[in-house]
Amino acid sequence: MASIFTKIVNGEIPAYKVAEDEKFLAFLDINPLAEGHTLVIPKQEIDYIFDIPDTTLSEMILFAKRVAKAIEKTIPCKRIGMAVVGLEVPHAHIHLIPINNVSDLNFANPKLKLSPNELKTISEKIKLNFV
Repeated sequence: MASIFTKIVNGEIPAYKVAEDEKFLAFLDINPLAEGHTLVIPKQEIDYIFDIPDTTLSEMILFAKRVAKAIEKTIPCKRIGMAVVGLEVPHAHIHLIPINNVSDLNFANPKLKLSPNELKTISEKIKLNFV
């Protein structure tokens, strides 16, 4: 059975996309730790990030870097934190999270409740800064 992320890639489930190319997709987390919290995934469904072929993983990190730079230009923060947990969805993904303190990367923190309109606005702004 396809993961929820594969269903997003296939257009079966909507997402607030911020960047995309032939191999990767970046979209807003709908239960974010911070405004601009973005997930970067390979379009190919691979469960574990360290099972991704070396070349593809390298390309994924470079894609995530470009997304992080777009988030930085959009959301006021000190840095973009990066986390790979890999337990929530059986599809490899990188979390890119605007942070001001290391504690901002704590997944036990309460999640923000953003409206669909807020998520759409944030995704459109990040998309404009993606190069």
